[in-house]
Amino acid sequence: MINITEILVYLEKVSPDSKIYVGCDSEVVKTRKTKETKIRYASVVVVHISGSSGAKVFGEVTLDNVLPHERYKIKPQHRLMNEVYQVVDLYNDLIKAMPDKIIDIHLDLNPKKEHLSNKVVQQALGYVKGVTGKDAVLKPNAWAASAAADKWCELKTFTK
Repeated sequence: MINITEILVYLEKVSPDSKIYVGCDSEVVKTRKTKETKIRYASVVVVHISGSSGAKVFGEVTLDNVLPHERYKIKPQHRLMNEVYQVVDLYNDLIKAMPDKIIDIHLDLNPKKEHLSNKVVQQALGYVKGVTGKDAVLKPNAWAASAAADKWCELKTFTK
């Protein structure tokens, strides 16, 4: 779990004009030692200092086990919706801790028909709006998910 207290302490040190974004990305991975198939989820909170002066990224990586009989049936739509659920949970944790802040929700989904993630766009947008009351940002403008979380996911490796 991302340390919300650490984010609050950091926000006290930066301009009140700093903006906050949340995003999540995932990838299917095989562990090095056991060769098990897992899904790696990277959730991030990006604090954009003064809205224009650099940023600090807070993140966490979690692994979901994929049972051996499921590894060939990993549904991208299921994985993508899990990203949405995780980013909404993160948003809700943040908004409880800082109800006066505006926090943007970025989803690593592409609305263009030729992309696989398009199949869950309406479901994801409806879920985000229903649970948070906010509209989510999609690619190509969802950089907190498609760039920051993606990079966080790549940087974190597991040897279990």
